[in-house]
Amino acid sequence: MNTGALDGIRVLELGTLISGPFAGRLLGDMGADVIKIELPSNPDPLRTWGQAELDGHHFFWTVHARNKKAITLDLRAERGRELFLELVDRSDIIVENFRPGTLEKWNLGYDALRDRNKGIILVRVSGYGQTGPEAGKAGYASVAEAASGLRHMNGFPGGPPPRLALSLGDSLAGMFAAQGALAALYRRTVTGEGQIVDTALTESCLAIQESTIPDYDVGGVVRGPSGTRLEGIAPSNIYQSSGGSWVVIAANQDTVFRRLCAAMGRPELATDDRFANHVARGRNQDEIDKIIADWASQREPAEIIATLSEAGVISGPINTVAEVVDDPQLRARNMIADHWDERVGRNVKGPGIVPVLSGSPGQIRNAGPAQPGQHNAEVFTGLLGRSADELDKLRAEGII
Repeated sequence: MNTGALDGIRVLELGTLISGPFAGRLLGDMGADVIKIELPSNPDPLRTWGQAELDGHHFFWTVHARNKKAITLDLRAERGRELFLELVDRSDIIVENFRPGTLEKWNLGYDALRDRNKGIILVRVSGYGQTGPEAGKAGYASVAEAASGLRHMNGFPGGPPPRLALSLGDSLAGMFAAQGALAALYRRTVTGEGQIVDTALTESCLAIQESTIPDYDVGGVVRGPSGTRLEGIAPSNIYQSSGGSWVVIAANQDTVFRRLCAAMGRPELATDDRFANHVARGRNQDEIDKIIADWASQREPAEIIATLSEAGVISGPINTVAEVVDDPQLRARNMIADHWDERVGRNVKGPGIVPVLSGSPGQIRNAGPAQPGQHNAEVFTGLLGRSADELDKLRAEGII
């Protein structure tokens, strides 16, 4: 039984790869009925993404296709557009991450959608947004992270700005897109009308950059990379244990720093003028980091974390995914979740559902459709009332 908060909301997902499908996944996790639409001759490349392979299958698909149905439909054909508009009549949200202008080229812009369903919410994800001088450019997460200034702050001073080994910009945009869809759903309860949710990868990367803009505007500060720490925030760094592995210790708040000093057997550091408050520690960051590093280097990571946790100091290991999947806290909260993947006939583990709702929790109802068009009969016959003969004709014409 669907227990999600969005049970009863229907989403049409037109996106491919990461940002659009991630937004669709988040809505599906919360209970929405998500119908993923793929071209009959060109399914979502995400089906073949992921670094592990089993029986020819990859598993990025398992993560972002979960809780969805899959149909095929050629929106470039007039008959395909007609069927799509019939789905629009019965839906609440459309998610797309094409280059701006693509839906308009197919005569499926927002005005045409609104004419069919004034409550429809069109969630648009693109590299640079739907307006502005660069709106028409294609965009990838890697470029969005760079153009937004996010990549400039990654890495070590004087070195090249590396990327995170994930498509962070896509995921951020998917999260903001889903957030916008929820806000638009609420507003529709007030006005009775839908609207456009315009989400850009670049702007999503910009939105998380804390005080970088006012710091530059007021003080001319161009924040750059700071390696394993944040400049002026101390102590908050990684420290190597006696066994060689690294532990994060974050004690930059004055009260927590005092507890850290006591736990290390160095209570006098808390009243030392060099370290007595947040500003002083920021100015003497190298010195306090060296003191903590010397202490940590004489202890095993488990001892470091146990000692600091008992003292109320924030600390933790730098886990690999192998350690993450066995983490007792994550397991207790069902954040390492099984997906029954019919492609391989077994459960495949993936991320759980965030956030956790007490009264209407989300759930993983399926691991995503194994084949493109797997739910054609259910959607076109059950929802739109088409006969089996009509479906056969649509297949023969390449519409589905």
